[in-house]
Amino acid sequence: MAGAAETYVGRLLVAAPSLAGGDFRRSVVLVLDHDGGGALGVVVNRPLPVRVDAVLPPWQEHVTEPSRLFRGGPVGLDSALGLVVVPGDGPGPPGVRKIIGALGLVDLDAEPADVARGASGLRIFAGYAGWSPGQLEGEVAEGAWLVVDAEPGDAVSPRPQDLWADVLRRQPGRTSLLASFPADASLN
Repeated sequence: MAGAAETYVGRLLVAAPSLAGGDFRRSVVLVLDHDGGGALGVVVNRPLPVRVDAVLPPWQEHVTEPSRLFRGGPVGLDSALGLVVVPGDGPGPPGVRKIIGALGLVDLDAEPADVARGASGLRIFAGYAGWSPGQLEGEVAEGAWLVVDAEPGDAVSPRPQDLWADVLRRQPGRTSLLASFPADASLN
């Protein structure tokens, strides 16, 4: 169980190659909340073929390329969540609640220009990934997820389709070799 001893907030969950099916195949999840009540995060490498202005028109001109809505996970697909990168140690612009380091959650009712003025990156997600108490810890112990440090730009990477391999490649030791794991091992 997560608690004072360990939290994954602000860290990445990188799907192990063995997590081959379903919503999380080759996914990279940024953990936004993790405590005794469970965990919540967003998949940061799943752009949808939908522009942000299809659901939140005022935000379109402020989102980071690719300027698409992202599928944050399988839960609450009818809800939107904004994530912003705000450099510096300050509290962030109006409408932003910093969660760790430069990362903050966006109040999507805030004025988009005010939020974007202080941001170096902004992304909007449809849905999120959620785990009940102890569930994520069990999946990590089973080897379904690698828990690694995030870099500020990961959440708003301009090349989300490459993020899984990029994050693995920068890991120390043998973990970096997973970046070259074939997408379909049966073709190997």
